[in-house]
Amino acid sequence: MSTPLGIIAGGGPLPGQVAEAAQAAGRSVFIAGIEGYAEQDVLRPFAHKFFRLGAIGAMIRAFREKGCTDLVMIGPVKRPSFLSLRPDAEGARLLARVGKAAFLGDDGLLAAIVRVLSDEGFRVLGAHEIMTDVLAPEGQLTKAAPDASAMADIARGVSVLKLIGAADVGQACVVQQGIVLAVETVEGTDAMLSRIPAVTRPGPAGVLVKLAKPGQERRADLPTIGPATIRHARQAGLCGIAFEAGGTILADKMLTIALAEQEGFFLLGVHP
Repeated sequence: MSTPLGIIAGGGPLPGQVAEAAQAAGRSVFIAGIEGYAEQDVLRPFAHKFFRLGAIGAMIRAFREKGCTDLVMIGPVKRPSFLSLRPDAEGARLLARVGKAAFLGDDGLLAAIVRVLSDEGFRVLGAHEIMTDVLAPEGQLTKAAPDASAMADIARGVSVLKLIGAADVGQACVVQQGIVLAVETVEGTDAMLSRIPAVTRPGPAGVLVKLAKPGQERRADLPTIGPATIRHARQAGLCGIAFEAGGTILADKMLTIALAEQEGFFLLGVHP
């Protein structure tokens, strides 16, 4: 019998979806919800406890008490400053082992955290290893298709993301008529999209492109698209989204596709 699955939960619905998939496969779960990020309504149906972000040692003890040897980290958490983290004693010891990665980009930090958790005896899994059908497939998922202008913008976005991804800056950008309107930084995709109406040009609408970073730690921070992404992209006046096939989590797949269809919006999985 499998050991219980431990889930370190940030915001959004994905922690609950991972828990549901594990339980459907006959596996119990215990969720450590990050205070201020994890949502009570999402965690309520499952065994869970909330922890402040710096209580790393307390989380690890809880997972060990519950018999969890496999962990999944899922859901957005805004990266704090070290001073605001206030780690507990065990957390401070573990963070010391993270070392200079704590001051590098998000991917370097996440890779270091995965390594430390592995050294502590846990096996860190990607959400896609529990929800096996969650990765977005290649090709067109909607009736609407990108026209020649949108395809050119997608190609431009892929080129830009390879550059900023290699620098561990962000996973998304918006391109319209060959012009890069915005790139994602620490604020996240939705906040980036909120800036688009102020810089949109007349003429053919722009596109959102999302790719995993080169060399990204795929067990911790794959790009994610869901219903909220569709709503924000439409509010930004875009015409569609292109994403990395096999490297993007498609949350609430059926609802996401249905909303895109309703808006006449294209969804396209590409290999960068």
